[in-house]
Amino acid sequence: MRKTELDQLLLEPEKPVIMGILNVTPDSFYDGGKYFDPSAAVDRAFEMAENGADILDIGGESSRPGSNPVTEAEELDRVLPIIEAVSEKIQCYISIDTYKANVAKQAVQSGASIVNDISAMRFDPSMAQVVKDADTYVVMMHMLGVPQTMQNNPRYNNVVEDLCDFFHERIDFAENAGISKNRIIIDPGIGFGKSIEHNLTLLRHVGRFNELGCPVLVGASNKSMIGKITGASIEERIWGTAAIVAHCVTQGVLIHRVHDVRAMKQVCEVSYAIKG
Repeated sequence: MRKTELDQLLLEPEKPVIMGILNVTPDSFYDGGKYFDPSAAVDRAFEMAENGADILDIGGESSRPGSNPVTEAEELDRVLPIIEAVSEKIQCYISIDTYKANVAKQAVQSGASIVNDISAMRFDPSMAQVVKDADTYVVMMHMLGVPQTMQNNPRYNNVVEDLCDFFHERIDFAENAGISKNRIIIDPGIGFGKSIEHNLTLLRHVGRFNELGCPVLVGASNKSMIGKITGASIEERIWGTAAIVAHCVTQGVLIHRVHDVRAMKQVCEVSYAIKG
């Protein structure tokens, strides 16, 4: 699919957008190791595309709480073969989940159309230039600290206002770096340096982020907050995820980053139909 079609998907949306999660890592919190084998990852990519994913978010480094970073070379070895194997063969777009500029650059050259940066282009000073030169979309996520320490007693003055201030600063940074605002997507980073109360407050007021003038992405799929609320194990959190996705649709969130594409696509379609 051409960039003009991606522009229409994100800038002139007719429906919620499903971003399927494909972690090619041995240690991600939900499916760590399940798709670490390249053939399994490729099969999973085709499966999610067939199930209705609009975007595949491919990541080669876990960002779960307490996770450790991997080298650039290792990350490239994990993600590039998958992107190269599927980018010309599936009817959805590829997002590269990385904060490393060279990984992003090579992923875009191999077929990715979106850079999903958990650091909002703060960790690698070259990332903004890569995004500008490629004229690609960039997801800027809020995270307090780094994955190794982000859940160590996170604090905010007012979590919604603090994140709005953060995104205003990051959008200004991106535009000053030559990145068009219509290439920016924002993600409040559910679970990234937030307590359960912070997460619930952000979800309660998630529609506020639409005022920033950029598409909003939420990724709360199967996260620990669902287990803390319900007692459900990781394998049993699909219903809690569905509740969050349905709520986010009603609040105007455009992009829903999920593990269970088929189920959440149905949730999105029905929620959107009810919303009208």
